[in-house]
Amino acid sequence: MTSAPLAARLSIPSGPLFFPVTAYGPDGTVDLGVYREHVRRGVEAGAAAVFACCGTGEFHALVPEEFETCVRAAVEAAEGRVPVIAGAGYGTALAVRYARLAEAAGADGLLAMPPYLVSAGQEGLLRHYREIAAATSLDVIVYQRDNAVFTPASVVELARTEGIIGFKDGLGDLDLMQRVVSAVRSETPGDFLYFNGLPTAELTGLAYRGLGITLYSSAVFCFAPEIALAFHRALNAGDDTTVNRLVDGFYRPFVDLRARGRGYAVALVKAGVRLRGLDVGEVRPPLHEPAEDHVKQLAQLIERGYALIGEDM
Repeated sequence: MTSAPLAARLSIPSGPLFFPVTAYGPDGTVDLGVYREHVRRGVEAGAAAVFACCGTGEFHALVPEEFETCVRAAVEAAEGRVPVIAGAGYGTALAVRYARLAEAAGADGLLAMPPYLVSAGQEGLLRHYREIAAATSLDVIVYQRDNAVFTPASVVELARTEGIIGFKDGLGDLDLMQRVVSAVRSETPGDFLYFNGLPTAELTGLAYRGLGITLYSSAVFCFAPEIALAFHRALNAGDDTTVNRLVDGFYRPFVDLRARGRGYAVALVKAGVRLRGLDVGEVRPPLHEPAEDHVKQLAQLIERGYALIGEDM
């Protein structure tokens, strides 16, 4: 854990937000050595933060003991150079348990994911996230997606809740997000962070930048950090020519490939990490490995992406 306030460390987007995959050995158990190396490489490549054991890190597949050891390993590998934010989810009681495990492991903050399965009303959702925020001293980012979708008025209440510092959007409804940003800006003091949390956020980077949202998660950073960094620099510099070249030549085809298999938002990313020489193992059930032909197409896409930025793989 680092001493600087998390919101201050995240507010200036110095690089993409890194969501490492969780490494498994041949026997299917967590491989902490490879995981630390994966996190270390990402930090040294220029990640602005590490989001450990979240969606890309197969939070759903980790038992609490594995979760705690992975978060601790990420903190050790980051060495205080960037903040480490850990996932927390399921029902309220389990989410609180994961939050406390993350705090014990030295995390700097929490990404509070949607509650398990149920479709709750706004009142119940607010209570859920308030209880997570009250459970530890860690700052919380609330993740909107699937069965946790908020009205602008509810996000105002989240922004007024002590310990909740930001809102990650995985829904992609830009009209709703504009109304959320406007409502929070009008009705609450201080700064509140927003994140583009769509599966391949770069594809919608220009649209979210138009709303003033420049923080985003980058799954591509896991396996092609140079491509992700080139895009990040161009987006923040207003170099839309480079942004569009990378969208047209790499990111859109990658999203098209990702759409060819359920669970590919994780499985294809993990295949990409293996293609780049780090054996992080396969995904755990109920996810499944990408088809061999899809992995070959991914390798070709990665090569094309590096050509677009003028770098060798």
